[in-house]
Amino acid sequence: MSRPELGTTRLARRAGSPQQRGPASVGHEGAKTTPYGRPVLKEPVWTWEIPCYFYTGGLAGASAILAHLAEGQGNPQLARRGWAAALAGAGASPAFLIADLGKPARFFNMLRVLKVTSPMSVGTWILSASGVSIALAAVRAWTGLFPRAGRAGSAVAAALGGPLGTYTAALVADTAIPVWHEARHELPFVFAGSAAASAGALATAWTPAKHAGPARWATVGGAVVEVAATQLMEHRLGSVGEPYHEGPAGRLGMAAKAMTTAGAAAIALRGRRSRAAALAGAALVTAGSLCERWSVFKAGFQSAARPDDTVVPQRERIERGDTRGAVRRTSPNGRVDTDKASPAIVAHRD
Repeated sequence: MSRPELGTTRLARRAGSPQQRGPASVGHEGAKTTPYGRPVLKEPVWTWEIPCYFYTGGLAGASAILAHLAEGQGNPQLARRGWAAALAGAGASPAFLIADLGKPARFFNMLRVLKVTSPMSVGTWILSASGVSIALAAVRAWTGLFPRAGRAGSAVAAALGGPLGTYTAALVADTAIPVWHEARHELPFVFAGSAAASAGALATAWTPAKHAGPARWATVGGAVVEVAATQLMEHRLGSVGEPYHEGPAGRLGMAAKAMTTAGAAAIALRGRRSRAAALAGAALVTAGSLCERWSVFKAGFQSAARPDDTVVPQRERIERGDTRGAVRRTSPNGRVDTDKASPAIVAHRD
């Protein structure tokens, strides 16, 4: 073995062979994005409680809106059940969040200061304010106590229902994970549709058919928005969205679309006349909503493990002049040069 080959072998052994590290990641122009295809981002530190928190928070927010509207329409049967679902979701959400944080003090410490630039800080305040207002509205709806405070709580809970159901989309998009960050325009609609569908499904299953009309409409409408927004998101993401078509995220995403579509169809076609169809449809939509939140959650882990999803879009933005950085240019002899500044940077410097 020659000395250059020996040095190369030692270097490969010290850094880790391609078989140990996995295949080299190849970006555009056939260049390796990172040595041995190693990830450039760390995996999210969130645990299983977070996708459950996504679901319960969305359920609480959408149920509060549905219950408030039912009160305005003179439908106390639906309103009472909507407030009960909202209260259950608002009670479970802090429990899931605190379980992920590890200590209750960490949750309460976030209430010491409101930082408008932090989705976590804003979300904690929204969750806390929603919990108090939902509790007042639920007590009034079920017992008749605190009529003035309950009416005020109902209005506040409905106003905060939208932010409560969608701020978690801003939370995951405000990260460096490509599949989350690049979907920042569609994720709020995915989460909003999922929240409306899950709230409507639970109310449909729990409310007598003659009083559950608005709940059925919420289920079907939310399912349509959820599936359409998910399809649009996956299409616009392109190669960055490949985690949604492979691995655990892909399987969960396919299950979510299938169950949500089938459940919404059952409720739309047979939900009013058949109690069995309403219950089956509600169960399918609920399972589909949970799978959709888990699919988004798992896609973040898979995206972090794909270096091309991080590096290639960065290089494309640099070459377009959207951001600063070195431009990859290929000379006529095929040599790649990364030392030249982009035209936008040159203009900026001049």
